[in-house]
Amino acid sequence: MTVFGTGRNASESISSRASVSISTSSDEVGAPIFYREVNLPFRDAVKDPSRIRWRFGEISSAEQPPIVLENLPVCGNCHSFSSDGKILGMDVDYANDRGSYAIAPVAKQIVLDDEKIITWSDYKRDDEELTFGLLSRVSPDGRYVASMVKDRSVFVAKDDLAYSQLFFPIKGILVVYDRQSKQFRALPGADDPAFVQSNPAWSPDGKYLVFARSEAYHLKNLRNEASALLTAEECREFLEDGRTFQFDLYRIPFNGGKGGKPEPLEGASHNGMSNYFPKFSPDGKWIVFCRAKSFMLLQPDSELYIIPSQGGQARRLECNTARMNSWHSWSPNGKWLVFSSKAYSPYTQLFLAHIDERGRSSVPVVLSRFTSPDRAANIPEFVNAERDAIRRISEAFVDDYNYYRAAGEYIKDGDLDKAAPLLRKALEANPDNVKARLGLANILSREGNRAEAKLHLRKILERDPDHVEANHSFAVEFHREGKFQDAAEHCRRALAADANHYASHSTLGLILLDSGKADQAIESLQEALRLDPDDPFANYICGHAMHRRNLLKEAADYYQAAVRCDPDYVSALLGLASIRIIDSQPELFDAAEAVDLAKRACDATGRKDPAALEILAGAYLAAGRFGDALTTARATLDAAYATGNQDLIHRSRKTLELYDKAIGSR
Repeated sequence: MTVFGTGRNASESISSRASVSISTSSDEVGAPIFYREVNLPFRDAVKDPSRIRWRFGEISSAEQPPIVLENLPVCGNCHSFSSDGKILGMDVDYANDRGSYAIAPVAKQIVLDDEKIITWSDYKRDDEELTFGLLSRVSPDGRYVASMVKDRSVFVAKDDLAYSQLFFPIKGILVVYDRQSKQFRALPGADDPAFVQSNPAWSPDGKYLVFARSEAYHLKNLRNEASALLTAEECREFLEDGRTFQFDLYRIPFNGGKGGKPEPLEGASHNGMSNYFPKFSPDGKWIVFCRAKSFMLLQPDSELYIIPSQGGQARRLECNTARMNSWHSWSPNGKWLVFSSKAYSPYTQLFLAHIDERGRSSVPVVLSRFTSPDRAANIPEFVNAERDAIRRISEAFVDDYNYYRAAGEYIKDGDLDKAAPLLRKALEANPDNVKARLGLANILSREGNRAEAKLHLRKILERDPDHVEANHSFAVEFHREGKFQDAAEHCRRALAADANHYASHSTLGLILLDSGKADQAIESLQEALRLDPDDPFANYICGHAMHRRNLLKEAADYYQAAVRCDPDYVSALLGLASIRIIDSQPELFDAAEAVDLAKRACDATGRKDPAALEILAGAYLAAGRFGDALTTARATLDAAYATGNQDLIHRSRKTLELYDKAIGSR
């Protein structure tokens, strides 16, 4: 089709022209696509995996392919099929085991039950190394599954909607599970702990695997070896400091599980780029892989390249879009490639391109009907099966631990409204899940529903009178009610069961202090600090106890420790500032520091806390900054009025009158 442009006043002359050629391939796609839809940003999907869903259908469908799996309250990730489309493998979290993996025969109604679940954690379980078993692949004949185990990945949520996670493995070996023998074996040549070996891809005849490899790496700031999602601080060297991480593709013979020598794949290795996600064409002639400057999943500059399956010159495919090209799959007839891209939306869409016998691709066509406007479509895979081969996938393995762990993700983000229903579901599934009951009790207590919170705590103590956490939580409840004797008793029960339970020592110290037993309070608080010297709360309370006994130097030391542990601890800032303006203690007096401490406390409270403003006014007065002192005293009275507390208003008014007189007489 050609479009001509003419001038308004000279319609006979052509001023511009442009042409586009549109053609339709005679090659049918010939297979449905199985893919996943994920809500964004990524951290939301982690907190509530039940919103992730899977669809299965043909591109010729006039409507969006039907949902075949949804409302799964555990994470489900990568999936793959045998070449005949008869075996499905999928990562799932089962029984609180992130290494779990489901293997099931393809049928119209697939039920994922206990018998269909294996766990990669069973490989050398006694090593006590963490395993997630990511990026697993079923062999073409369906007998084997290859996966990365004993793994560690940089796996951190980001604020960017389009690229809301950074993911790439930095440690791991390849292990193969044999469905016939039901045994796990490391693949020699791809099991070197000095490297991270990931992304296994089977050749169509099952004789070779191609995988991504790099030198293993240990994060400098890693705090928790057992954590699945890392913090931005732990990954700072990659998020902020500019450190890159690149992978090369290697080829290794499978040799019936005996492995062999890994060889770098020419065209996809040692090219100054990161090479990953290799996929063989069904005839074994080509490999299409991703190339980016660094890392792996969700890279904006990721592009698709093609090379001969035994290596050679890499060519950039013509179907690449402008933003992120990844998660590709060949149609069973080898004529088409489906892949994910963010060319038109932060919500990943699926694209389709034709591949000819020379390995050249057409321009891509977006599968607009495949994509929901509020979901990212990823991990598409052609399945060598009929269009209705899968109608429904249901789970029959979710238990109380799954609900409990899902609730934990919300608790970490402070979203208690969504955590509580999941904890109730956990208790419906298993009333004896003490962790879920305790977690629910703590949420109810924070929400002010203390009666039900105590009911759950009593149920725990009925079964286990010495339960440490339940006794401690009961102590907190009684302390809030002013029942100091009952509160102290439950703390002592907790400590009788665990003498090193830090929280019970700390809470007991606070209870004793409020009971007027300062000496005993200090003993408990110092024991808490012996167990955890860097706890700001215990340091502050110990300082407060010393302050009440007029042991000002000791109080100042504890306040300083609290501020060192938490620079924004308002109560500790104000406690230390109040000591620094006592001019009768020359060795402790420091008006300039008092001003700085009190200003930090006022900034942290939005300059709306009368107590903080009152101490700042006193610090200004001690520092000889009389105008600032008077202004701040007036601000203190305004803040007191905002609270509606008449006693506080009266005190602030009296203080302002004193300041007026004192400063006016100078």
